[in-house]
Amino acid sequence: MSVTNGNRKPGDGAPTSISSIPLTEVPAPTPRDASIGDLVRDATAQVSTLFRAEVELAKAEVTGEVKKGLQGSLFFILALAVLIFSSFFFFFFLAELLDIWVARWLAFLIVFLIMVLVTAIFALIGYLRVRKVRAPNKTIDSLKQAKTVLPMHEEPVAGAGPRHAR
Repeated sequence: MSVTNGNRKPGDGAPTSISSIPLTEVPAPTPRDASIGDLVRDATAQVSTLFRAEVELAKAEVTGEVKKGLQGSLFFILALAVLIFSSFFFFFFLAELLDIWVARWLAFLIVFLIMVLVTAIFALIGYLRVRKVRAPNKTIDSLKQAKTVLPMHEEPVAGAGPRHAR
């Protein structure tokens, strides 16, 4: 069975369907009708399906969050590109132009402040995009629910475990 997410588009790097656990009761034989082998096989198949569904959910959620992070970091790269490539030619020209009306040192100070402002604007846009990245809450909630369904393994008591031949 698969669950389709309507927000995903084919080719965006995230799977369009996620394997899931059937929402209806699985017709499993009762202990009276089935052998121990049948019961173990059915339990193993159900745990395997649960595990695969959790892995697929985690992949889908993490892929989406990584994509958001990469899109946000693009604005940091743009800020750096503006600072490096445009600053020398455009801002030097602007300082020379301002030198006509104000003292030369003041013209270069004004241009420097403009450069800092442009860099800060792009950095703010990048920060706002990266801040939207969230933890995979659906996966975390699903794992918490699965923890209540699966039997817990008891930790062995120190010294009570099997001894290995040396």
